[in-house]
Amino acid sequence: MALSHLKSFSSRSNLVKPLATAFSLRRQISTSTDPITIETSVPFATHRCDPPSRTVETNPQELLSFFRVMATMRRMEIAADSLYKAKLIRGFCHLYDGQEAVAVGMEAAITKKDSIITAYRDHCTFLGRGGTLLEVFSELMGRQGGCSNGKGGSMHFYKKDSGFYGGHGIVGAQVPLGCGLAFAHKYNKDDAVAFALYGDGAANQGQLFEALNISALWDLPVILVCENNHYGMGTAEWRAAKSPAYYKRGDYVDGMDAFAVKQACKFAKEHALKSGPILAMEVVDEVYHGHSMSDPGSTYRTRDEISGVRQERDPIERIRKLILTHDLATEKELKDIEKEVRKQVDEAIAQAKESPMPDPSELFTNVYVKGLGVEICVDFAMILILNKFEALIKIEMVDWAGVFLIGVLIFVWYLIGSNFEPGLVALMVSCFELQAYGADRKEARAVLP
Repeated sequence: MALSHLKSFSSRSNLVKPLATAFSLRRQISTSTDPITIETSVPFATHRCDPPSRTVETNPQELLSFFRVMATMRRMEIAADSLYKAKLIRGFCHLYDGQEAVAVGMEAAITKKDSIITAYRDHCTFLGRGGTLLEVFSELMGRQGGCSNGKGGSMHFYKKDSGFYGGHGIVGAQVPLGCGLAFAHKYNKDDAVAFALYGDGAANQGQLFEALNISALWDLPVILVCENNHYGMGTAEWRAAKSPAYYKRGDYVDGMDAFAVKQACKFAKEHALKSGPILAMEVVDEVYHGHSMSDPGSTYRTRDEISGVRQERDPIERIRKLILTHDLATEKELKDIEKEVRKQVDEAIAQAKESPMPDPSELFTNVYVKGLGVEICVDFAMILILNKFEALIKIEMVDWAGVFLIGVLIFVWYLIGSNFEPGLVALMVSCFELQAYGADRKEARAVLP
C-alpha cells in the first residue's frame, strides 16, 4: 500500500518529553491544551490505499514543544559541524539538519513501546527518543559519557530502554533488523510496531526487497520509511533509480512538515497493527549538509537550491509561522527560546569535553557475554589453532616442538582464566597468515630449481 503528502501534527509526543520539559515556557498559553485544527498544505498522494485526513489537531503546548525540540536538534547538528572541523569529532559524521521534522513528527505519533531503527544519520532520532545532549556530544567525541560509552561514535547511537536500536553504518543493513524487531512485537503481542528508516541511496538494495517480501509474507507490524533527501552520497535519485517515485512501493509523506509526518506515522501504525505492514513510506525532505562531513555538498547541487529550500520549506520556520499565526508567542519569545537552546548545547559540549576517554580495556568488552555458553568460542578457536599447526607441520613451517609449546601455552591460559581470549583470537589469525606464507614458500620451491 502507499501513503502520500502528509503535513500534519496532532497528539503530544511522549518521546520528546525529556527535551520539552528541560525548558520552562514563559507564556501561560504555552501550557494550554486547547485544540487547534491545522490543514496540511499539500494533499496526500497515495498508492493503492485511501489517504488519511488532511485535517490535523494539535495544541499550543505541542506546537511550542516541537519548536524547542527542533531548534535543539538544529543547534546540536550545527555545533557538531564545528566540533568536527576542530577535529574534536573524528571518523564519519552524518548530520541531520533540515530533516528534523521527520524525527519530531514520528515521535508525536508513537510511544516508547514502538521500536525505531535507522542508518547512520541518527543523532536527532536518538535525541527525540529521550537521549540527552550530553550523551550525544560525549559519544561524538568518543568519551565514556556517551550513549555507547564512546565506542560507537556518530554512526552507532543506541538507547534500548526507549526502543531505539541504532545507528547502523552498513547501508540498508538496518532494514532486515527492523523486520526482526517487528517480528518480536508480533510474537510478544504487545500492540507495538517497528519503524525501519533508510535513505533513497539504499532504496534499490536486494536486502531491502527481501525484507519487504518477508514482512508481507509474515504480516509483520513494520513500517519501512524511505527518507528521500534526493541525493544518495551525492548521486541524484533520478540517476540511481529507474523509478524514483518510492512511495508507489508504499506511501508518500512531506518530510519537511512535522504535522504531515505525525499524521502519516499515526495512520501507518494503525494500519500495520490492523491490516499488515506499510512496505514503503516515502518521506521527502532535504539535508542542508552534504552526505557526510567529508562531502561539501556543493559539487552536485547549487547553493541556490539549498537556500531556496531554507526560505520556502524549512521545517522549523514552518512551525514558527504557525505559532505566530495563532498568537502563541512573539518573535522575541521565540528568539529567547533559541538563545536558551544555544546555551544548553554549549553547556553540554563543555561537560562532554570533561568526560574521560574509554579505558583501553574497553576494546575487549561486549565481544563475549560471560556465562552464556560462549566459552565454546574459545574451544573452537583452539581447535582451529591446532588444525592450523597440523597444516604447518605438513608444509615444514613448524615442527612438533612448536606444537608442544603452543599446547603448554593454551593449558596455562585455561588455568589463568578467560582473560586471554583476545590473545587466542590473535594467535589463530597468526596461524592463518603463517600457513598462507608457508604455502607460498612450498609453491616457490616447486618452481625454482
